[in-house]
Amino acid sequence: MLTGWAFLLLLGGVVFFGAAVQRLAGIGFGLVAAPFLVLLVGPMDGVSTANCAGIAISGLGLLATWRGVRLRSMVPLVAAAAVTVPLGAVTARTLPEPVLLTGMGALLSLLVLLLVRGVRLPALRGTAGAVTAGAASGFMNSSAGLGGPAVSLYAVNAGWSARAFVPNAQFYGLVVNVFSIAAKGPPALSGGAWLVAGATLGAGLVAGHLVAARTPEGRARRVILALALGGGLVTLAKGLWQLAPALA
Repeated sequence: MLTGWAFLLLLGGVVFFGAAVQRLAGIGFGLVAAPFLVLLVGPMDGVSTANCAGIAISGLGLLATWRGVRLRSMVPLVAAAAVTVPLGAVTARTLPEPVLLTGMGALLSLLVLLLVRGVRLPALRGTAGAVTAGAASGFMNSSAGLGGPAVSLYAVNAGWSARAFVPNAQFYGLVVNVFSIAAKGPPALSGGAWLVAGATLGAGLVAGHLVAARTPEGRARRVILALALGGGLVTLAKGLWQLAPALA
């Protein structure tokens, strides 16, 4: 595992890019950054770092969008996530790293493909759909840092507009990431790593804001999903490579 300046440089780059993507498209930090953070600092600390970044990004975003939050719609999502977040934390702590990497890579790749196809599922509509999406999202957020796709699929099936989705996704992201950190604890990063992550997260948000005005939403979404799929496949490949000796 990398250490010293090389580690800090890569950590800062991943956080910067993930934050810029999040600001550009409203979602995407976990999709883009989580798999690379996992490869950089390991499954547990990588996911926890993504959770901490999600708290900061969602909290800052809510400062400007909190009036658009539909609290009544958020209750079943948040309540279901509160139940499954501890299960995800236990899963992340108990599974061997190769198995966790393989599962995370496969799950991320599948979720990206579902998002690309805009899958419509009757089970993700109404209150029951919100509970289903919240439960799946809470588990995936705590275990893999990938809570966003399940909520995105719910929003698509519920017919939410992009304007309605952003503030509610930020509210949900803040709450579920707080739950996740409470269940697992913060990542074991050095003081220097925290400083680099904080500074590059802020810089990434500013950069994403500047680019957003010049980038069509559809193009940004395609780039984000392509990068997320690449990260998922790389994580899957590393997990399978580590599993190979045991399977031989």
